[in-house]
Amino acid sequence: MWIDTHCHLDAREFDADRDTVVEQARAAGVSHIVVPAVARWNFDTVRALAHLHDGCSYALGIHPLCAAEASDEDLAELRRQVAASMDDPRFVAVGEIGLDFFIPDPNVERQNAVYQAQLRIAREFDLPVLMHVRKSQDQVRSAAARAGVRGIAHAFNGSPDQARRYVDAGFKLGFGGVFTFSRANRVRRLAAELPMEAIVLETDAPDLAPAWLSDDQFGAQVGTRNAPAEVAGIAAALAQLRGITIDALADQVRRNSIEAIPRLASLLQA
Repeated sequence: MWIDTHCHLDAREFDADRDTVVEQARAAGVSHIVVPAVARWNFDTVRALAHLHDGCSYALGIHPLCAAEASDEDLAELRRQVAASMDDPRFVAVGEIGLDFFIPDPNVERQNAVYQAQLRIAREFDLPVLMHVRKSQDQVRSAAARAGVRGIAHAFNGSPDQARRYVDAGFKLGFGGVFTFSRANRVRRLAAELPMEAIVLETDAPDLAPAWLSDDQFGAQVGTRNAPAEVAGIAAALAQLRGITIDALADQVRRNSIEAIPRLASLLQA
């Protein structure tokens, strides 16, 4: 019923009970989980996980927080692995890629170089991108649009104007646990008012746990592990926020997810 379009299932937080986590997600109605890579060292891991667990797929990419350490050979290897994976039905996108200007000393030049190189790979193979946009919404969108690439702006928390620019350019916006906090006014407004055709659901597990898992009323989520099963609760919160039925929401976000990641279509029919 639900699709988690962004879950780091390979994270060490799941090492002790990963099989159980997947089973709990399935029991909660999460029919599919997209697992993005973050660097060359976990390309093989996310691929193996996607093939080990029914209802999983994977993306290959280099995260902006890993860009400073990424070599040109890493980018060449990414292209080789993307090319080799095109016949793999469980390979669905290039990601997680993008820019992050929130961190101290973000090494903007290298981040941009790595991001641009990955956009070219996505364009070459006609693949969507799973984009990291923290404090970099305008730059990530404009570069992707210039490259002729579309996909999902993951964990979107930009302004309404920035959101509209993404929507007008044909991108989908990922919403997860953040909007479930009553104090997250801007993200809640976006979740409530954006066209439904623009929204996909995600967890970013093990990070960005929803309000009901938080240790802190202000959303600090100290020591709290998020999990893909939480998509069901996130969906219920979004349906309530927008005043629509769960079934209507499920139908729409399924269509949106397939539009954003076309290779999901065959997997969801299987």
